[in-house]
Amino acid sequence: MLVKVFGSAVFGINATVVTVEVNVETGAFFIIVGLPDSSVKESQQRMDAALRNNGYYMPRGKGVTVNLAPADIRKEGTAYDLPLAVGLLAATEQAPVDLLVDHLVMGELSLDGGVRPIKGALPIALEAKKQGFKGIILPAANAREAAIVTGLDVFGVEHLTQVVALMKGQSDLEPVKVDIAEEFANSSRSYPVDIADVKGQENIKRAFEIAAAGGHNIILIGPPGAGKTMLAKRLPTILPPLTIEEALETTKIHSVAGKLRKEDSLLSVRPYRSPHHTISDVALVGGGSYPQPGEISLAHNGVLFLDELPEFKRQVLEVLRQPLEDRVITISRAKFSVEYPASFMLVAAMNPCPCGYYNHPDKKCVCAPGVVQKYLNKVSGPLLDRIDIHIEVTPVPFSELSSERPSERSVDMRERVITARKVQQERYAGKRIHCNAQMGSKELREICRIDPVGQALLEKAMDRLGLSARAYDRILKVARTIADMAGSPDIRTDHLAEAIQYRSLDREGWAG
Repeated sequence: MLVKVFGSAVFGINATVVTVEVNVETGAFFIIVGLPDSSVKESQQRMDAALRNNGYYMPRGKGVTVNLAPADIRKEGTAYDLPLAVGLLAATEQAPVDLLVDHLVMGELSLDGGVRPIKGALPIALEAKKQGFKGIILPAANAREAAIVTGLDVFGVEHLTQVVALMKGQSDLEPVKVDIAEEFANSSRSYPVDIADVKGQENIKRAFEIAAAGGHNIILIGPPGAGKTMLAKRLPTILPPLTIEEALETTKIHSVAGKLRKEDSLLSVRPYRSPHHTISDVALVGGGSYPQPGEISLAHNGVLFLDELPEFKRQVLEVLRQPLEDRVITISRAKFSVEYPASFMLVAAMNPCPCGYYNHPDKKCVCAPGVVQKYLNKVSGPLLDRIDIHIEVTPVPFSELSSERPSERSVDMRERVITARKVQQERYAGKRIHCNAQMGSKELREICRIDPVGQALLEKAMDRLGLSARAYDRILKVARTIADMAGSPDIRTDHLAEAIQYRSLDREGWAG
C-alpha cells in the first residue's frame, strides 16, 4: 500500500514542502531514498522502538520503500521521524490516512514515542499556509512558535499516541491559539535595563541617540571601567520597537537556529548578541557543512556588540566587511548556497592600548613605544571605515558617579529616535531602505546635499584627517541623521561639524 505524508525541509530561513512516500509491498527490506543524511537513515531504529513500545508494529516479511521528494534536495535532521512513523502506520492500516491529506507533520521521536522539538517550526508553518494546508502537527514545544501563523490549525503533540488519536478522530486535542497583537504589545517595550542607569557620559549618550536614530554603526574607545559595555547593553532600549514584519523575520532566523524557548511565540524585542572574542569566523557569519545562521544573522534587526575588538582574530573581523555593506550573508557550498539576512547595528568597544590607559586624563600609559600603534592596527582601516561613529569614552568623575540627579530615561530618548525614524520612513517610502545608514550612493547624492560653506568645512576635514571616500560618505550620513533629529530639511554646517567630531580614530594624536 502506498501512502503520502507531507513534511518540510528548511533552507536558509525558508522552507520547502517534502512529500514522504511510504510504500509497503512483498519483500524483506527497508530503504529510504531521496538524499537522506545519516540521521534520517537512523530513523528506522527510532521508529521501530517507538512503535513497539506503544503497541504498534513494524511490518515483518514486508518490503518498505520510503521516498523523500523532491529527491534532488538533501534531507537532514531527525524531524522526519514523525512523518515516517505515521506514514508507516497508515500504509500498514494501523491508522486511517484521511488526516494526512491536508496536514503537514514534523517531529523527532524518542524510543518511548515521545515527540521532541525541532528547528525551523515558524518557516515550516508559513510554507504550510502558503501551500494551502489546513493544519500542521508539530511537537508541543514548537506549537506556540508556529501558532503565530494565522489561518492554520496548529496541533502541538507530546507523544506518538496523540498523533494516532488525531488520525482516528478520537482526540480532544485543540489547536494552539496565540494572540499575537496582545503579546507583541505587552512585551515589545520591556527591557530589564535603562540608559538612566549610566551616570554622566552625556556626550556618549548623544552619540548613541544619533546612532539609534540613523541605524549607524558605532565604536567606543576608552579605558577599562569607563562604561563602554554598560552603554552598549542599553542601546536596544532606545531603538524603535520592532514592527510585526521585522519580528517575524527575526523569529524565523532564531527558529532555524533552534534558539527559541518553549514559551516564546514571537520575538518582540530587538535581539542583542555579544559573542566572546574567541569566536570563529564561521560561528560569527554562519556556515558549517549544513549551513546555520551565525551571530550576525541572530542579531538581525538588533545589535551586535563586539567587546574588546582588537582581541578578536583578524580573520574573524575581516569577514564582517561584506555583511556590513550588503546586510546579507551568502554561504556557498559546491551544490547549493543559502542566504541569511544580516541587517544589524554594530557596536564595538576597545581599549586604546594593551594597558588601557593611553590618553587617560589621570593615569599614565605604561606601554612601550610603538605598542599603541601596533594594538590599534589589529583593527584594519577598511573595517573602521565601515563604522560611522568613532567616539572616545573618558572615565566618569566621582562627582557624577555620586550625584543623585536623575538621568534621562530610555523611553524619552526612544521617542526622539522614533520621531527621526518616521522622517526617514517617509523619505525612503517605496525603497528597500529603512534608515539613513542604509543609503546607497545614489540616495546620498540626492539627499545629502550641502552648501558651499559645508563643502569647504568637509574638504578641510578630509585633507587634515586623510579620510577615505567611504569615510566621507559616512560623515554625510551621520550629518543627515543629526539634521533629521533637529527637524531640519537641510544639512547645516553645525550638523556637519558634529558628524566630523565622531571620527576619533581618524584624528591626529591617536598613536600618532
